[in-house]
Amino acid sequence: MTTQRDLARQHLVPHFTGKRTWYEDDFPVFERGEGCYLFDTDGNRWLDGVAGLFCVNIGHGRTDLASVAAEQMGRLAYSSNWGMAHPAAIEAATMIAEVAPGDIDQIFFVSSGSEAVESAVKFARNYHLARGDDSRYKVISRNWAYHGTTLGALAVTGIPKNREPFLPNLWDGVRHVSNTGQCTSPKGTPADELSCVKAIEEVILTEGPETVAMVIAEPVQSGGGALVPPNGYWSALRRLCDRHGVLLCADEVVCAFGRFGHWFASERFDVVPDMITFAKGVTSAYQPLGGLAIRRPLVAEVYESPIGTFRHGSTFGGHPVATAVAVANMRAMREEGLFDHVLSTEDHFAQSLGSLAESHRSIREIRGAGFFYAIDLCVDRETRLDLSPTQEIGLQSGVLGGFIREARTTVRPDGRGYTGLNISPPLIADAEVIEDLTHRIDQILDRVDSWLDEND
Repeated sequence: MTTQRDLARQHLVPHFTGKRTWYEDDFPVFERGEGCYLFDTDGNRWLDGVAGLFCVNIGHGRTDLASVAAEQMGRLAYSSNWGMAHPAAIEAATMIAEVAPGDIDQIFFVSSGSEAVESAVKFARNYHLARGDDSRYKVISRNWAYHGTTLGALAVTGIPKNREPFLPNLWDGVRHVSNTGQCTSPKGTPADELSCVKAIEEVILTEGPETVAMVIAEPVQSGGGALVPPNGYWSALRRLCDRHGVLLCADEVVCAFGRFGHWFASERFDVVPDMITFAKGVTSAYQPLGGLAIRRPLVAEVYESPIGTFRHGSTFGGHPVATAVAVANMRAMREEGLFDHVLSTEDHFAQSLGSLAESHRSIREIRGAGFFYAIDLCVDRETRLDLSPTQEIGLQSGVLGGFIREARTTVRPDGRGYTGLNISPPLIADAEVIEDLTHRIDQILDRVDSWLDEND
């Protein structure tokens, strides 16, 4: 009998998945979701420990969002935003503008996070051209930063194994610098003097400020393992960019819509960027939608220039069904108090994860904030013994993923600048779910400890 898994192997090309997982392992086929849990076609119940891909913020199985999508589809299934508009996109843009920091109130919709990043790169160039700064085109990004996979976004991304196969195809206008996890400054260093801030200014000065269009960074960087910035880092970036006439873009594709207890994580770090990219949580992934939120004076300057337009667009940007679902999602998140829930629960979440270190020497560090954490693995924390290259390769090439599947959770194995686990459940996770998640991670770490004893 042909199973769903067999048909998938015959016809479906998976994303970022090796042959071993696809053809040799019994990967899950999920058919239903409810709250923080997923159910596969074999009848197993899984805990969604990474909210889909950091996106199902409001949880699975929301029939209210499904009803909104169906109603909108029946009324107006499609209309573009090319020289026209429709009520769903207008309402979604207005809601986002009302909660975005500072004077960020201009919303450009696309369909994904990669498209949002490419839109930011294009707007930065468009803006500088409108001002007559023809030589500004370069982008400064950070090592191990994930900003997407389309060619423009991949050029900005700082993950070597994602970039290397496509280097001949990539635009060469991006310069990568150290991230906050690579900061070498001692604690207490003034923010403007941090090595990870100075590295950005050094590149601006080396390249020539007149050539740099934009600095892009995630408020909390995913690649490298939930890298929370030092105090004052974002304010220092704001001052640095202002000093050199460079636009500052916060990539909040993962960070926005409650992951850190705010509409935008930029609020948490008390900064108003020039642009914010978003996607994922804006609809809690019930529909594909992304976008770029821009400070009003920047858009005004483009409109009032001889160029007179942001020369960019896409067929599905601001799709009626997607934006209608975004409105319903944002309204539900606000009415159900999800941001307050994240802020009031994050300490318990961090403590629950932190308790695992008592029984697992393989935990080097647990990093993160809000509902976004990483467990960085080593051989022995007490003796500061790192994973060997062979152990890193083994864990990253399928061993760790196998332990995760055994625990029936979708916690993500991560090998982007570290070897470990990425943990980011739906924002509705309560104490009971957190306890369940911690228990399953404990199981995973038991298996890691035993495997490290047998593989050096």
